[in-house]
Amino acid sequence: MKVKLASNYGFCFGVKRAIKIAESYENSSTMGPLIHNQDEINRLRNDFNVGLYENLEDIKDNDTVIIRTHGIPKNDLKNLRKQNVKVINATCPFVTTPQQIVKKMSKEEYSILIFGDADHPEVKGVQSYGEDQEDVHIVLEPSDLENIEFKYSKIATVAQTTKKKEKYLEIVNSLILKKKEVRVFNTICDATFENQDAARELSNQVDVMVVIGGKNSSNTKQLHSICKENCEDSYLIENEEEINKEWFTNKKLCGITAGASTPDWIIQQVVNTIEKV
Repeated sequence: MKVKLASNYGFCFGVKRAIKIAESYENSSTMGPLIHNQDEINRLRNDFNVGLYENLEDIKDNDTVIIRTHGIPKNDLKNLRKQNVKVINATCPFVTTPQQIVKKMSKEEYSILIFGDADHPEVKGVQSYGEDQEDVHIVLEPSDLENIEFKYSKIATVAQTTKKKEKYLEIVNSLILKKKEVRVFNTICDATFENQDAARELSNQVDVMVVIGGKNSSNTKQLHSICKENCEDSYLIENEEEINKEWFTNKKLCGITAGASTPDWIIQQVVNTIEKV
């Protein structure tokens, strides 16, 4: 099987930075999964003894704790720094930006609207920076705006860094029709733009498309959704073990892209396996 890689794919700046930080602090632990890729988390544990904490209460004294790329809620970070531990903040700079925007704009009496998944750790972190938590609203669709009562006439909007820009525009356009003043901050990461555009272009050229990344990664799921729009035979896998040879029956060209948390070594394993089909 012939394989073609997207022009942009894989690790983004924030993930590369976080991995490098974790490798620099052997015998440390992360607060929540560092990135959305279990295989890479396993590698860090096996090669660098990087552990994982899910709850602040479980953290031991004198430990080194690395904040995950998606960040953590403001009060969790505040309480963590009160403990007898060394805190290393590996939150992606593109994630800290919407956190600070929400903090600033809510202090200036803007109602806050976040485009994103309410259950995603990044969105929970961004939400926590609002002055009035009841006036921080999270939406996924323009229709969600119908059920929102904003406290102020002024609205400030931010987006989860890995969301589709087209959907964000739909939501912003709907909001502008309803409100006099809307401050729009484009907080979708440039790497997300580039990877999504590259996936869209490649999925129009191939017979079958394989997207590599964590099943719980918003970034990867968005790539799969985009590919599916152009190539019905698009599949989302986490590693080469999930490849089904039947996907490639009567196919000539397979396109491959990968989410921002997918390391090169997993991508290469997938490429090698597909080329042998």
